[in-house]
Amino acid sequence: MMRGSKAVAVAVRDPKGQIVIHSEPLNAHVYGGPIARLPFLRGLTMLWDSLVLGMRSLMFSADVATGSVGTGMLVTQVLASPILGADVTEGDSARPSAFEGPVMWGTLLVSLAFGIGLFFVIPKLLAQLVQRWTSSIVWGLGAEGALRLGLFIGYIWLIGFLPDIRRVFGYHGAEHKSINAYEAGAPLTVEDVRPFTTAHARCGTAFLLTVVVLSILVFAPLAKLPLGWGLIARILLIPVIAMLSYEFIRFSARHINNPLMRAIIAPSLALQSLTTRPPDDSMIEVAIAALKRVLDIEGSLVIE
Repeated sequence: MMRGSKAVAVAVRDPKGQIVIHSEPLNAHVYGGPIARLPFLRGLTMLWDSLVLGMRSLMFSADVATGSVGTGMLVTQVLASPILGADVTEGDSARPSAFEGPVMWGTLLVSLAFGIGLFFVIPKLLAQLVQRWTSSIVWGLGAEGALRLGLFIGYIWLIGFLPDIRRVFGYHGAEHKSINAYEAGAPLTVEDVRPFTTAHARCGTAFLLTVVVLSILVFAPLAKLPLGWGLIARILLIPVIAMLSYEFIRFSARHINNPLMRAIIAPSLALQSLTTRPPDDSMIEVAIAALKRVLDIEGSLVIE
């Protein structure tokens, strides 16, 4: 998936080896409204982007895999694959997706509840036990932060052993290589994109790690709240943490050449070794196709 300033494109390889691309304009109210331009509040756009666009892209890929392509996006195109030698065909798809509507929103809500429970509620509950055992708020805060960070890294490391997830991480690496090549002014060909790194400062992994680290600081003043109110406050503060994290990601990307900033974001770049894998040429080809579609629509790629 590639998102520009006004449009998003998703490229998927179907069972026949062809590259199927869907594109659509971004919601003008979400991405072009006042919130999208205001510091801190625009972090909510990033949160929306991570949740909804990511889920819709996964649903689209499931449609392609099952042969029921048609997610209501504006453009559907099946491209030739120079690597696999597929035929060229083009067409539109108006058929509704089997994974849209209640199925998509239900999956999104379940996933969101799982993430909040695993990375915010469980660390607090376990830290509460540590705090009672040690009679120390400081130990409780330290335990909560360590547990949250450990669960986050451990979860990513563990799912990386699943074959399907490893393949997803390969496509993630192909996305990063393509973006890095584009930002370096290199031609968007498989041969020219291949040498670039799979790490990128604006990666979603960096955003999530920043959320985890900043949550330790933001939640610190809540240490004396009763357990129930503490959990509610943590859940309500998730959007605030997302806003702060997004602004940090933007700032770090603008100062990526500063040695101090590179040292600060080094853990985020290192963590991407878990969420990216060296892609093969067919994966790079798919990433380039999505990027070129956004370029064709917008004339230039602006990543927020």
